[in-house]
Amino acid sequence: MRLLRSLLILLFVLSALPGSAVARQRGPLVLAAASLQEAMTDAADAWAVRRHPRPVISFAASSALARQVEAGAPADLFVSADEEWMDYLAARSLILPATRATLLANRLVLIAPADSRVRLAIARNFPLARALGNGRLAMADPDAVPAGRYGKAALTRLGVWAGVRNRIASAENVRAALALVERGVAPLGIVYATDARASSRVRIVGTFPADSHPPITYPIARLRASTHPEAEAFRRFLLSREGKAIFARRGFDVR
Repeated sequence: MRLLRSLLILLFVLSALPGSAVARQRGPLVLAAASLQEAMTDAADAWAVRRHPRPVISFAASSALARQVEAGAPADLFVSADEEWMDYLAARSLILPATRATLLANRLVLIAPADSRVRLAIARNFPLARALGNGRLAMADPDAVPAGRYGKAALTRLGVWAGVRNRIASAENVRAALALVERGVAPLGIVYATDARASSRVRIVGTFPADSHPPITYPIARLRASTHPEAEAFRRFLLSREGKAIFARRGFDVR
């Protein structure tokens, strides 16, 4: 809640600047899923190199970002880590439907600290609870955050959710879950493949079968409240071959 209030204050202050000042001082305001930190930062840098005002990007769980939009945050673009939170905004007429498109895809992985010796083959009824020992499984909130919901779906499909549901270290977003494993607070965690790739302090124990959870796709759309003159141009850049190549270098599937 504190994060939501702080971001709303920042966005409203920025939006209160005169239009010409906004164009000079910043690019579009982008609300992006936490798992996009490195890739979206790269994209914003590439846009700025082309002599455009650098986009202002706020990273958080897609659920938190969608609620910020619903609460009136005057942002320009939303990039969600799943379709459901984009649907949530669409149902409330808070996005411009014609601008919605699938930007990226990802995979779900089980991770452990880099020095961990745990070995697990992810399959039906695999011994996840036993591998946790006395520890907990780090994952984003399984009831709201996309990475957590995908993780819960995969564990349920594989028949092991019931054995670990009371041993979850629930985090506010996927990067917070990653941090729990990086610090050794949790012996295992579920994150996206790109999150694991971004950290030298964890290793991938295994990749969840693609059919064990809904497809992990990242939709992008302009928000109805968008006012920045470059919002549409930046959206198109992200969807371009050049833009998608930036995400591919960070391990995302851009087919």
